[in-house]
Amino acid sequence: RRNWLFAGSRAGGERAAAIYTVIQTCKANGVDPQAYIADVIARVAGDWPATRWDELMPWNWVPQTDQPTAQAA
Repeated sequence: RRNWLFAGSRAGGERAAAIYTVIQTCKANGVDPQAYIADVIARVAGDWPATRWDELMPWNWVPQTDQPTAQAA
């Protein structure tokens, strides 16, 4: 409840609040927060166009299916 007290600085507390908000928004939209954050960081680092940022919001996000998946034998 008071985790923000241990952030180390005001800026650290603000960053922690931002990431807590992203995690809770993911949970509210039925999205795995870890998968969402990893995918969004990879897309933004890969020159994702700023005009399409709305597609990266948790309520619009669709995971990429480019990655090969393991199939059961």
